[in-house]
Amino acid sequence: MANDNTTMPDDKQGPIFNIQRIYIKDASFETPNAPQIFKEEWKPEVNVDLHTKTTDIEENVYDVVLHLTVTVKMANKTAFLVEVHQAGIFTIKGFPKEQLSHALGSMCPNILYPYAREAISDLVTRGGFPQLLLAPVNFDALYLQHLEQQKKQKEEAANG
Repeated sequence: MANDNTTMPDDKQGPIFNIQRIYIKDASFETPNAPQIFKEEWKPEVNVDLHTKTTDIEENVYDVVLHLTVTVKMANKTAFLVEVHQAGIFTIKGFPKEQLSHALGSMCPNILYPYAREAISDLVTRGGFPQLLLAPVNFDALYLQHLEQQKKQKEEAANG
C-alpha cells in the first residue's frame, strides 16, 4: 500500500506555477498643485506608463515587479501623480525556456495588475480625487510586442 504523503520525483510532477506572496514594494502619491487644482473643472488627461522587472531570487523562484505610473493633468497642470510597484514572488519550475519567459512576462503581470489597479484607485480616492479605474491590459499582446521589438533589434544589429 502506497503512503499518501509520498511525492513523485520532480521530473514526473510536470510544470509548477505557484504564487508565494503578493506585496506592494513601493507606492507614492503626489499632488503638486493642491489645493488650487481642486478648484478647477475636472477634465483630466490620463497617461499610464507600465513595465515589469523580473529578478531571480533562487532556483525556480522569481520576484516580478509591475511598475505602474499614472500621471493626471488638467490644462497642462499636474493634478496628481501616482506610482505603484506591485510585486509577487512566484515559484515557476519545469517550464521550457520560452514558456518560462511567457510566464514571467505575461502570466505574472496578469496576476499582479488587479492588485496594482486597486492600490492606485485607493490612493487616488484618499488623495481627494474621483475614483480612477484603470482599463484592463492585455499582457499577452504586450509580451508579443516586446518579443517583436527584440527580434527587430537583433536583425538590425546583425545587418548594421
